[in-house]
Amino acid sequence: MTQLLLDLRPNQPPSLDNFIVGKNDELLARLRLLAEPGCFDALYLWGAPGCGKSHLLGAAASLALRRRPVLLLDGCRAASADFHAPPGGLLVVDDVDALDEAAQIALFRIFNTARLVGLGLLLAGRQPPAQLKLREDLRTRIGQTLIYEVKTLADEQKADALQRHALERGLKVDAGLVRYLLSHGRRDLPSLMAVLDHIDRVTLERKQQATLPLLKEVLQLQLAPADHEPRPL
Repeated sequence: MTQLLLDLRPNQPPSLDNFIVGKNDELLARLRLLAEPGCFDALYLWGAPGCGKSHLLGAAASLALRRRPVLLLDGCRAASADFHAPPGGLLVVDDVDALDEAAQIALFRIFNTARLVGLGLLLAGRQPPAQLKLREDLRTRIGQTLIYEVKTLADEQKADALQRHALERGLKVDAGLVRYLLSHGRRDLPSLMAVLDHIDRVTLERKQQATLPLLKEVLQLQLAPADHEPRPL
């Protein structure tokens, strides 16, 4: 029986400092400003899955929580009763395009009172406001916010991020392995980092170095469709 080693090293919580900035400099500066108690701006972030929207929302909420009340909601699970306006605080809603009808009405009402109670708003979804499948009144309100598309990283930036992530875990990977991962793995950074995390666990369990055959083995597990045999790489 193979003895599994427990990985006791905690994952880094999301922060603006450990986000790979790329072409999102202005957005990060705006999020740092939004964390301040006197800032009551309304921001909307959008972008493809894996671009880092949820990371940024969690990071901004954590930073703001040191200075003001914060309410962080997941649109997939949020109910209308969850929406309230902490005076002077910050309301953060991820996956806003997943809100049900009642929650959309509640958020629209929050928009109407935000300035009166001194409330900042930070929302995120997959599409730009005009393409959101929401109530017309709420979609219009979101379209009046400060809108930022979260820019994805170039391959060179992803490679640097992967090398840094491996180094933080104490995992030795050469540039050739990173290039192969970028060519054959999924394109979003969280999935790529998850492959490195898996390789790190396997190398600890097997007491071996990270190699190309091991990377191919892990990628087969990640890329294989459900209920099908792994595809050869």
